[in-house]
Amino acid sequence: MIEEPPLLTIKRAERRPTDAQIAAFQNVPTSFVVDAMYGGGALPANIRALGDGRDYDCRAAGPALTVDTGPGDILALLAALSEIRKGDVVVSAFAGHQRGAAAGDRVSAMMRNCGAAGFVTDGPMRDYAGVVETGLPVWCDGLTPGSPFGTGPGRIGYPVQIAGCAVAPGDMVVADRDGVVVVPFDRIDDVIAMMARVAEMETALDADLRGGLTVPPDIRELLDSDKVRYE
Repeated sequence: MIEEPPLLTIKRAERRPTDAQIAAFQNVPTSFVVDAMYGGGALPANIRALGDGRDYDCRAAGPALTVDTGPGDILALLAALSEIRKGDVVVSAFAGHQRGAAAGDRVSAMMRNCGAAGFVTDGPMRDYAGVVETGLPVWCDGLTPGSPFGTGPGRIGYPVQIAGCAVAPGDMVVADRDGVVVVPFDRIDDVIAMMARVAEMETALDADLRGGLTVPPDIRELLDSDKVRYE
């Protein structure tokens, strides 16, 4: 006789960024984080702030609590409520399913009550006004009135794929109105150090722009070189 597989598989968190590491990413623009990762880390543009962030402040930065619900199901997400630590960003892999919602206002409220800093999914949401009212920052793939199932199976605390991008438990998730960036756990310190350099360069460029900069010096130099042919 074949043994029935478990309805849920939960792996307790083995790694988590320090409080200092988490603090270093607060209120940092996602563009700075991407630049600090040499152009990497961003999720595809279809994973967007709910309503493009027009009705409330969509910003979050925290460790990933990963959930693999499977298409159209939220049993694992509901079970993951008991695993949320304050400041976590819940990352729910919904397999891109479009005919049911990955969460709605009531699940969003529960995540907020459990201390989640944000919610990221590759599925659509529902109950827009209610989700906004909860104040939970959400990034998703649109809206639908469709209902999800709650039958499982699902997994919590394992690496997941969101819109073709890998997210592992304990990775830093940084998100704002521009989108979502994932910083692998092992790269957190390097990215923090590089973010400081990016901020310095951005500050210097802003000063040049206020001073009337039109064409960047390196582009001007290129245009004056033998690498460009004018006809």
